[in-house]
Amino acid sequence: MLAYALKRLTALALSLLAASLVIFLVVEVAPGDPASYMLGMNAQPDTVAALRSELGLDLPKWQRYLSWLGGMLSGDFGTSYTYRTPVAQMVADRIIVSLPLALYALALSVLIAFPAGIYAAARRGKPGDAGVIGATQLGIAIPNFWFAMLLVLLFALKLRWFSAGGFPGWDDPLLALKSLTLPAVALALPQAAILARIMRSSLIDILSEDFIRTARAKGLSRRQALWRHGLRNALIPVLTILGLQFSFLLAGAIIIEQVFFLPGLGRLIFQSITQRDLIVVESVVMLLVFAVIAVNFLTDMAYALVDPRLRRAR
Repeated sequence: MLAYALKRLTALALSLLAASLVIFLVVEVAPGDPASYMLGMNAQPDTVAALRSELGLDLPKWQRYLSWLGGMLSGDFGTSYTYRTPVAQMVADRIIVSLPLALYALALSVLIAFPAGIYAAARRGKPGDAGVIGATQLGIAIPNFWFAMLLVLLFALKLRWFSAGGFPGWDDPLLALKSLTLPAVALALPQAAILARIMRSSLIDILSEDFIRTARAKGLSRRQALWRHGLRNALIPVLTILGLQFSFLLAGAIIIEQVFFLPGLGRLIFQSITQRDLIVVESVVMLLVFAVIAVNFLTDMAYALVDPRLRRAR
């Protein structure tokens, strides 16, 4: 297990290095100059040049890349061009919204999807199965931003059970969780629909395996065989989807954060792109890439724990 973990950690480090280079190059070739944006269209060229020098934008790209990379390795994400505050502090202020929101949405997704997928697999071909399939198709088809607006109209404006947007901070945890409930539901619905379908398909495949038939021949009912032998083996594809979903929920909540006016990482990236605050964009995207790769690493470790054959195969 230790050798397997070291191999995966090496792959993780190489992936992060490659990702840092790609992110830096992509952001650098994007049109627009941060100094010109900050000073406005009427700024004098010598003033723009002085600000570029102050921000370090006149240095060769390779030198700026190495400086940025070295800073991140030491925990220094640089200073925002626009706000002149440490990027690490800006990220810390925003991630206390985005990370709980992603975890909240992931938990809701699992709570909805697992029972639905198991229920549909246990009743394959029956009306209950058809109902779950129809509901998951609807959940996948509905855009989450449109569903978010429906939630606001119904539960915030009509029933007044939740606020329409904003985040009050974590001084009152219950109030904070309440403010994240509608965004989490909007994010969780399509993910739950996908996860339920994967769970159903995986369980149906497992239930047709020889070891399940053997378990049935020994006297177990279909439900007992499913719970005792089917669920664990069906978890491998489900874990894959869960890892991808968490990455999506953490990095892909930009639109939902805009709909609910949440001060999370998604809004920070959006604002930084419009302001040409390159150092913030590079650092936040790199942080999100790190989160995605780290989750994939943990998913691989979970694979190895669920199925020890994978440790020998790789």
